[in-house]
Amino acid sequence: MLRKLRIILAALVFAGITLLFLDVSGVLHAWLGWLAKIQFFPAVLALNVAVVAVLVVLTLLLGRVYCSVICPLGIFQDIVSWIHGRRKKARFAWKGELKWLRYGMLALFLVALVAGVQVFVALLEPYSAFGRMTQNLLGPLYGWGNNLLAWISERADGYAFYPREVWVRSLPTFLIALLTFVLVVVLAWTGGRTWCNSICPVGTILSFFSRFAMFRPVIDADKCKNCKVCEHKCKASCIDIARHKIDYSRCVDCFDCLDNCKFGALQYRFAWGKSTGASPAAVKGTKAAQDSPSNTDAGRRNFLAVSALFGAGALAQAQKKRDGGFAEILPKTRPERTVPLTPPGSGSPKHFYDRCTACQLCVSACPNGVLRPSASLEHLMQPEMSYERGYCRPECTVCADVCPAGAILPLTPEEKTQVHIGIATVNRDLCVVEADGVSCGNCARHCPTGAILMVHSVADDPQSLLIPVVNEDRCIGCGACENLCPARPLSAITVNGRSTHIIG
Repeated sequence: MLRKLRIILAALVFAGITLLFLDVSGVLHAWLGWLAKIQFFPAVLALNVAVVAVLVVLTLLLGRVYCSVICPLGIFQDIVSWIHGRRKKARFAWKGELKWLRYGMLALFLVALVAGVQVFVALLEPYSAFGRMTQNLLGPLYGWGNNLLAWISERADGYAFYPREVWVRSLPTFLIALLTFVLVVVLAWTGGRTWCNSICPVGTILSFFSRFAMFRPVIDADKCKNCKVCEHKCKASCIDIARHKIDYSRCVDCFDCLDNCKFGALQYRFAWGKSTGASPAAVKGTKAAQDSPSNTDAGRRNFLAVSALFGAGALAQAQKKRDGGFAEILPKTRPERTVPLTPPGSGSPKHFYDRCTACQLCVSACPNGVLRPSASLEHLMQPEMSYERGYCRPECTVCADVCPAGAILPLTPEEKTQVHIGIATVNRDLCVVEADGVSCGNCARHCPTGAILMVHSVADDPQSLLIPVVNEDRCIGCGACENLCPARPLSAITVNGRSTHIIG
């Protein structure tokens, strides 16, 4: 019953979090957004003391149920391991703890966190790693499926679905997500919970508490027949049946061992403060057996990696757009910005990048295509704003609503209109008024704050064409002017971020 309950809860959580990253309607975040906010490390960065305290107390009470029920990457590993287990039975065995790797990775993670090397932090944080895999790998497939349904709905004069543009937001991030996926799958396929118990910093942190859990699986040495079925089924490789001992720092409370013991020798019960090992008499005559770690199939690893790279190249190919089927429209090119743009509610680029875990939930949720993963080495995989495909509409607060790490603080649409995240500047040489000698004014017509004024290009000639100038005090940096500027490939107006956002 415990195992079935764990599977049901894990399936619901896994489906909910996956849908959060795939939702094209924006509706699910109102119902399921809390699933992102109860993830351990984002809650730590958001200083959400209540969530962190609940997860720690839960671990002290029941063990590492967080890893098997709440963490999406942990559940994903269980799915991969279960698929392999359908073909190959009894494939696990007791293995000693790899302390040098486990605590070494935790030390590197904490040093990187303190030093502000967010790239390394984002690579190891499990929730963020799962988010990137879902958004970059599954997201395009989900988008194409949605567009197919939209096409069918349109032919039937229905509007139940609407098409969404599918594009690779950042090729480096896509490749990192792909390699992470391959690594996690290979480790889960060959070793079950190897990632959780040797690499994941959250698993290591929770292991300090799970050693003292009040309720945990316990081996009854008098009933045990040393058949090793539980040991061979333990995907955490933490059951040493020769000594009737369980390493509770690595046990993720999946309850597979309880479900497979035919003699009732394993029970999940109150065991706080009790010895975890068996008496010498109970293990007398038994032979300690430690199977050597299984070797990773190098051929399979190479095949998956090469196939993944070819797939990435295919997805990265951009489609040409044409105006009415005749003139080719050049895509906009992202300009070089002196200061990066970060969303309203982040306070400043420094605050944003110090808190952001690069889970990319805001990227997948942004309805305007403004947010995308950065390709710069300093902020690799962390979101940045750019206005080639859309602009930050003043009434939209989706990114602030979904951020679980406190990198973007919640704010109302009214508050957002008062936040100045950047300043627009005009390059007259690129403006179609100067370059082509035609009237335009598109930027001024669409500026929501009236920060752009049209003045005569020749001050003392009232017959001269009008060109835009920017009132910096009124500009909030929304990017409407940059996005809607007809100049190609670079817009004649570029919005540069502010080092500190101004309110008012």
